[in-house]
Amino acid sequence: MENHKCIMVVGAHAGDAEIMGGAAILKHVEAGWRAVIVHLTLGEKGNPTVSPDEYAKVKLEEAREAAQRLGAEWVVLPYRDGELAFNEEVQWAIADRMRQYRPDILLTHWSGSLHRDHRNAHQNVMESLFFAQLKAFQREHPACGPIRVYFAENWEDEDGFKPEVYLDVSDVFDRYLDAIQAYGIFRKGGSSFPYEQWYRGAGEMRGAECRAARAVALMEPKSYYHRRTVALLKE
Repeated sequence: MENHKCIMVVGAHAGDAEIMGGAAILKHVEAGWRAVIVHLTLGEKGNPTVSPDEYAKVKLEEAREAAQRLGAEWVVLPYRDGELAFNEEVQWAIADRMRQYRPDILLTHWSGSLHRDHRNAHQNVMESLFFAQLKAFQREHPACGPIRVYFAENWEDEDGFKPEVYLDVSDVFDRYLDAIQAYGIFRKGGSSFPYEQWYRGAGEMRGAECRAARAVALMEPKSYYHRRTVALLKE
């Protein structure tokens, strides 16, 4: 798989990457790409009736099953749900995974989130790009960074999210729904929030906006590659 193009999705909690990026993963895997999911935490504090240690075991198995359904590799970093810091340790951990898997495209959270871990995930990923790409830093794997970075749509990250790129996922959408249901929280009755309804509706809405049956919307960073060279007017 070393010569295949790679898509990487970085999520704050196990389940985030799949629900906001799973359809994009399936679309790219079908086209022959390698896919890698990076979970910054397991989201082990997300069940009010099960201890974090016990729920971590459940989430680990759910993450394994979801990745298998998506045809993706997966990594869990050693950080705690609700305690994800914004610091260089986390940034280096993400950068090292970028250097290891060499993604061409990277998807992660938008910053406008109601969840602290999501906001810190966004900031850590963006800072990690510097560590991943700079050759002067000597690490286990050589420097490498994605060609493109996108923010994926997540119901908790909608503050200021503006769709800029659409991906038609009509042909993989049913498989996407099946994959996310590897997590109990995404199945009917698994949560007080109707995740499947929201993402099914978002898929239809974004599809309508780009004239497809189902689509996902992505947002781009406002960075140097958005600048354009303009020739000076001659006298």
